Amino acid sequence: MRNDPQTTDRDVRTDGGNVSSPFEIVSEYEESRRDRYRKLYDAYVHAPVAIVWRDWRARIGFTLVLFYLLMGLVGPLLIEPTEVTEGPALVQPFENWAYPLGTDNMGRDLLSQTVHSTTTILKMITSGALFTVGFGTIVGALAGYKGGIVDTILSSITDVFINLPGFPLVMILAALLPIGGNPYMVGILLSVGAWGGLARAIRSQVLTIRHEAFVEAARGMGIPTHRIVFKEIIPHLMPYVVINLTNAARRVIFEAVALYFLAILPFKSSSLNWGVMLNQAYAKNAYLTAEALHWFLVPMIAIVGISVGLILLGQSLDRVFNPRVRARHERTAAENGGLESKKNEDDMNVNDVV
Repeated sequence: MRNDPQTTDRDVRTDGGNVSSPFEIVSEYEESRRDRYRKLYDAYVHAPVAIVWRDWRARIGFTLVLFYLLMGLVGPLLIEPTEVTEGPALVQPFENWAYPLGTDNMGRDLLSQTVHSTTTILKMITSGALFTVGFGTIVGALAGYKGGIVDTILSSITDVFINLPGFPLVMILAALLPIGGNPYMVGILLSVGAWGGLARAIRSQVLTIRHEAFVEAARGMGIPTHRIVFKEIIPHLMPYVVINLTNAARRVIFEAVALYFLAILPFKSSSLNWGVMLNQAYAKNAYLTAEALHWFLVPMIAIVGISVGLILLGQSLDRVFNPRVRARHERTAAENGGLESKKNEDDMNVNDVV
């Protein structure tokens, strides 16, 4: 062995020519950029899509959620807002194809009301669900990982919000705060008392994960706390987080509809949503007469449809974040890609021979 001070680890070898350090054992194949892109595609596109497609719950749930997304994002561009006396009063569904879902007692198209209401509800779901899951996950993960005084302070704040009455608190805040008709503010308001339970559950799971070998290794390597929490710990909790995301979205829908149905949140006749439609139908006793029953059922069916879609999608996404299921689909994709490359290589060899 040379005594040159500039000798690198690559020069340290035994007399037999074997590498003296296991860190010098490298692959004889160099990974190309195409291979890296293929791995990323298999991990983040092919495997999730394959898992979702093979689960009937995921297909139904994804179809329903996609339908509501298209209805809320693209529908308002295709269907104009309805107006009073636009058509005859209380037209029955599928009786007049100009009004496929019928009209209310003032001649307004129920299809147009439902489509334009979906946009408002989606905004509430986005802000409320993301705030609940994001804030609850961050607080719970930091409390469970850091421990000590940080855990004490964050757990005390969490306990306060857990013991607050949820819906009555939202009713009081909605009546006092000048949130107006801003759907994003309404969604955040509905999540004020909902993140505490998730934070407590995340904290309990982090307390067990923090002593795992990979976390101890990351801590020993001097990796910062935020990287350990967000890149090492939280990914292991993603199935639980995703299920809570869908549950939070459903809760936002129900509470928002309830607040508008009870007329606690202010609304204008020009900015309808499912809760306002139910409020107006209930005020006119639409559920008591067969001629007006569709006015009451249309928003209810819309609420049930998106709720069922979120439930099925949340149950199936647990498989997407299951590492064993993902590894199996990624391995299958890699094997298929290898077989395809082998076939192409054999075809080229045959062509060369010919």
